[in-house]
Amino acid sequence: MPRVVYVRPDGTKQEVTAADGTSVMQAAAANLVPGIVAECGGELSCATCHVYVDEQWLAALPARSADEEDMLDATSEEPTDASRLSCQIKLDGTLDGLVVHIPQSQQ
Repeated sequence: MPRVVYVRPDGTKQEVTAADGTSVMQAAAANLVPGIVAECGGELSCATCHVYVDEQWLAALPARSADEEDMLDATSEEPTDASRLSCQIKLDGTLDGLVVHIPQSQQ
C-alpha cells in the first residue's frame, strides 16, 4: 500500500498508508489529517483539499486537468506550480512515499 507524508505548516509530519486507487484527500480524511477539509468529498468543487506537492514528486504526477486548474484559482492561498487538489491525485505504487505540504491557511 502506498504511503503519503503530509507536512503541516509547522513542519510536523504525518505518514499514512492507503490502498491503490485511493485519493490523497481520501487518505487524509480517513486518517484525520488536519488541514484537508474536503468539503465536497472529492467532487472537484470546493478547493478545500489544496496541497503543495513536494518538488521531488511533481514529475511523477499526471498533469492537472482544466477543471483542476480552474478550481485552484479558488484556493485559500495563492497557487503555485506545485499546487494540486489532493482529491485529484490517485495513489498507486509509483507514488509510494509521496510528500505533500498543507498550506498555512488550511490549519
